[in-house]
Amino acid sequence: MLEVKGMNTFYGNLHAIWDIDIQVEEKEIVALIGSNGAGKSTLLKTIAGSIPMERGTIVYDGKSFGPGYGRKASRMVKLGMTLCPEGRHIFPRMTVEENLKMGGYTRKKGELSAGYDRVYSLFDRLKERRSQPAGTLSGGEQQMLAIGRALMSSPKLLMLDEPSLGLSPLLTEKIFELILEIRNQGTTILLVEQNAVSALSVANRGYVLKVGHITGSGTGKELLESQEILASYLGG
Repeated sequence: MLEVKGMNTFYGNLHAIWDIDIQVEEKEIVALIGSNGAGKSTLLKTIAGSIPMERGTIVYDGKSFGPGYGRKASRMVKLGMTLCPEGRHIFPRMTVEENLKMGGYTRKKGELSAGYDRVYSLFDRLKERRSQPAGTLSGGEQQMLAIGRALMSSPKLLMLDEPSLGLSPLLTEKIFELILEIRNQGTTILLVEQNAVSALSVANRGYVLKVGHITGSGTGKELLESQEILASYLGG
């Protein structure tokens, strides 16, 4: 479904990520792990079209994109690729349902109802609070709203950036149960997560980023059992 070949991205003069090669197959969960500043979020934003790619190729759903060519974020959403960014970025004064509607802007009016139904079936708390201002939700509920809003575009590929950030262990467990359920419904997931144990526990495969490079890859199980990965990222 997604293949990134030789990706290089700059922030001004800073070479943020270079020569990145990753692959995501349909209906997989693929995790990207690494320390702060490794380039994980930059990689997702570059794939999504939010940050320009200096060199490399992105092949998504059979379509090939080079540097700066036809890859605006809005177009990628219409092609079925959605990024749920780090930090939630909800609209606090708008209601839960109004926030969800913002995520469904690419869908026809008659399709919004199906989007709401899917989100509310996954996140029953959001259904209960659909008329509340989003700013009154708890941190966990706001994260559910951010993921739900991303699902409103009915993505083939959902990219999640730090979905457990700031959440309690109990809520983190719940979020990862929901990520598995979303995958089981047929959505492919590319996941950036500092909670490496949780991410690799649900991932089919994973990649390790260090200072803009891919330094390791394997199945989720292989990476969880790696002594080097354990020492560097899993607190072993």
